[in-house]
Amino acid sequence: MKGAVLNLYKQLGETPRERLERLRAQRPQYEHEVLSYAGRLDPMAEGVLLCLVGAANQNRDAYLELGKTYVLDVLFGFATDTYDVLGRVMEQGEAPELTREKIQQGLNEFRGQIEQEYPPYSSKTVEGKSLFEWARAGALGSLIMPRRSVTIYHIDLGELYKVPEKMLLSYIDDSVSRVTGDFRQEEVMRLWQRQLKKDGTREFVAATVTIECTSGTYARSIAHSLGKNLGVPALALHILRSKVGEFNVEKSLK
Repeated sequence: MKGAVLNLYKQLGETPRERLERLRAQRPQYEHEVLSYAGRLDPMAEGVLLCLVGAANQNRDAYLELGKTYVLDVLFGFATDTYDVLGRVMEQGEAPELTREKIQQGLNEFRGQIEQEYPPYSSKTVEGKSLFEWARAGALGSLIMPRRSVTIYHIDLGELYKVPEKMLLSYIDDSVSRVTGDFRQEEVMRLWQRQLKKDGTREFVAATVTIECTSGTYARSIAHSLGKNLGVPALALHILRSKVGEFNVEKSLK
């Protein structure tokens, strides 16, 4: 088979490698092909994952540099060490004063070219080890955190809504339970269960944000930094990568 580029849908909870394994099970013709993915997606993100087949891997750098579009749901009131729900809760705070105008002002800080620090739990290699290895060893304090210049072409605020406490806990429990491998799932859920109650009556503010950006942009870092800009803990509740270059999520192979 000659080279090909496949538009795959990576599900919530999957790793990119697990998605490639699922492709081999779905399509036996790819069982013995050389497969790789162009553009990693975290376990708590879903959507378009480009799979390079055979000779297409020779052009991997070009596919890695394609622009991305994300639909990001930001939850206000909590911050974690991973900047999403698959992390230890590190901070909790009320967000009673948030308005569309304030959030939009906060988002405006990300327009254009920005210097974005890599998340502590990411695959970026520093001194021979990935950042998540440094983080798990509690040794991040010994590092100068690497940064990357990225460009945000568009960042727009969509729906502003509230999430009931018991619905939020159920969503987090379901999302974390989908993840296999060692991502500290049991510890993470214990910490969330200290913060949220199954019969809780609180509501938490959330916002949907659409981002068009260059390759290498971390949507969960934008959620975390937006919270810092607004003086409220925040994290990525959900991330959908809806487009990579001209590859659209509506045409992804589920």
